[in-house]
Amino acid sequence: MKKVLAFLLSLYVSVPVLLFLFPWILGHAIFAHWFRAPFGVNLSRPHDVLNHTCNFYLSTEPGVSVGVWHTLPSSQWDAAQGNTSPEWFRGTLGDGRPVIIFLHGNGGTRAAEHRVGLVKKLSSAGFHVFSLDYRGFADSSGDPSEAGLTNDALYLYDWVKQHSKGNLVCFWGQSLGTGVATNAAVRLQQQGSAVGAVILQAPYTRIREIVAMHTLSKLYIFLPGFKSLIWTLMERIDIEFANDKNLQTLSSPLLILHAKDDTIVPYYMGKELYEIAIQTHTRINREAEVALMSYSADLGYNHKDIYLDPNLTTDVTNFLQKLQH
Repeated sequence: MKKVLAFLLSLYVSVPVLLFLFPWILGHAIFAHWFRAPFGVNLSRPHDVLNHTCNFYLSTEPGVSVGVWHTLPSSQWDAAQGNTSPEWFRGTLGDGRPVIIFLHGNGGTRAAEHRVGLVKKLSSAGFHVFSLDYRGFADSSGDPSEAGLTNDALYLYDWVKQHSKGNLVCFWGQSLGTGVATNAAVRLQQQGSAVGAVILQAPYTRIREIVAMHTLSKLYIFLPGFKSLIWTLMERIDIEFANDKNLQTLSSPLLILHAKDDTIVPYYMGKELYEIAIQTHTRINREAEVALMSYSADLGYNHKDIYLDPNLTTDVTNFLQKLQH
């Protein structure tokens, strides 16, 4: 019995020691890019899980190639029959339809069921949708980092703008992707440009707050200095994803979607970000361009399943249409 207790104690103590010695472990836990579910899906054949879609790759930096799916709006479905070339799909961007760049959460690939489910709904509602697997994820090369993921999103945005004809282009970030979305939007703003709108699904205030809420962290959080250790390690690996900080300056129209039964990113974080954004937009007299859509806990949407809401695309379309008047 004593040996078992000694082993368990040693195991318990070893976790923070290992994190301190190898902080990259924390980065791997945050990105979870090594988890490439659903397994068995050929990402170069998106039509196996998603119609009216082509697969292509972008070299966002030397040595980095990222996989992207372009899913057409409903108005292009008939014309897409028999067309699979990226060049033909690229030409459809001249139709002026709104474009959504979908930035998914950690783990898994662009073929995950809840991600495909959302893309299907957005496509049927008349949007072009680009689903990006960041560097290090799925079939994309390179290693993930906050700066790298942000650069991937910006590169795709610039590519879309280059090939479209004045289409409204929006970032849609989900979970981890909300930090990528606000990072990219703020960067564009600093460069004198602006994304058409930012949609945040299940957004956190800062990623470190989510790390502190993780089941494993809760075993240690009462220890003096453990939270400070986590903060220090995240600084060492350059991971911040500070949505609260970004929304203090972001002036792009903003829509927040959050379920009240979210067990991964608590609803109060989405509400706090909404209040920050309202304050920011009030300063520039554009508070009408900020909205929060809350989903009752009894709907059971939790963290990933807001796409199941039957009114989702109507509400999103109405929000974006207001921006075009």
